[in-house]
Amino acid sequence: MTAAAVADRAATAFRARYGAEPDGVWFAPGRVNLIGEHTDYTGGFVLPFALGSGVAVAAGRAPGGLITVWSAQEPGDPRSAVVDALTPGLISGWPAYPFGVAWSLREASHQPDGTCIAIDADLPVGAGLSSSAALECAIGLALSEVHDLRVSRPELVAIASRAENEFVGLPTGIMDQSAALLCRAGRALLLDCRSRDSQDVPIDPGAAGLVLLVCDTGTRHALADGRYAQRRRSCEEAARLLGVGSLRDATDRGDDVDKLDDQELRRRARHVVTENRRVLAAAAVLRRGALADVGPLLTQSHASLRDDFEVSWPQADVAVDAALSAGAAGARMMGGGFGGSVLILAAVDNASQVEAAIAAEYTRYHWPAPAVTVTMPSDGARRLR
Repeated sequence: MTAAAVADRAATAFRARYGAEPDGVWFAPGRVNLIGEHTDYTGGFVLPFALGSGVAVAAGRAPGGLITVWSAQEPGDPRSAVVDALTPGLISGWPAYPFGVAWSLREASHQPDGTCIAIDADLPVGAGLSSSAALECAIGLALSEVHDLRVSRPELVAIASRAENEFVGLPTGIMDQSAALLCRAGRALLLDCRSRDSQDVPIDPGAAGLVLLVCDTGTRHALADGRYAQRRRSCEEAARLLGVGSLRDATDRGDDVDKLDDQELRRRARHVVTENRRVLAAAAVLRRGALADVGPLLTQSHASLRDDFEVSWPQADVAVDAALSAGAAGARMMGGGFGGSVLILAAVDNASQVEAAIAAEYTRYHWPAPAVTVTMPSDGARRLR
């Protein structure tokens, strides 16, 4: 489905729910992180690009400071809250994301007013493609433009991230919101998560005779279940014991990571340190136009996430192994872990064999067949009408 088609559905839903035309429809994409997992909240480097799929928000002004939200992906009636009454902990579940953005805008001295909102999406929830950040950013753009709040994109990144951290209660970094708001078609975004400086890096799979495949393993993750937060706490503790501000400042070349007596903390820190190095190496490779050389870095990343950070899951490991056995240039799990999707880099003329190999392995394990799709780096969030 195209972004325009999702926007049409959101506008239709708005008319059906609220009996009026929306003031506009905004779209924010999901993201694929080419490489750089669990490095954003440690002040490190990431290299995401935007997907063509995402979340559309149709929005219109409403009286009385009341924000009402309805989602085609969630059953039930619309949910409402008064803007000035929003506080962290007040709302749980999916409505915490849109209401959290309204709260965060207000906290940043950008006061939204009453708004009716209808949401639709073609991005699966829990697939490691950052559906939550896409929702936050689409809501942020809609509220900003409907109420003429004049919020810059870098500031909106911070506002959406704060909503997720403080209102929803997930200790994530800024990568997902940055990708949704700042990415451009045909480019990956090399983001320094400490300085927040970013650079566009060209990525053109077709020109290299390659294809990027996203394999939705069908296993859903829930970052709110505590395991993601535990990994972040481990990284913070490792940095404290090493006497550095964050693991961005540690190294495994020398004795930094080896100073950690706790074997689990040592593994966690080693992943972050080596993953930062892989991100920078991948960006350098892309600048040379040698996308195929990113393949081994993807595979190294997966091994590190599986063995050192311990956030992979059986379906991801099987998909990666099957893809590599079928000749893929590289593959790795994506996202926070414990469920979601796998990214695969393969030759165009080998893609069907890779997909068939994964399907055969899933059949052998009696798992439902995974959905495998081709993805291309696309534009970030924007108004569609």
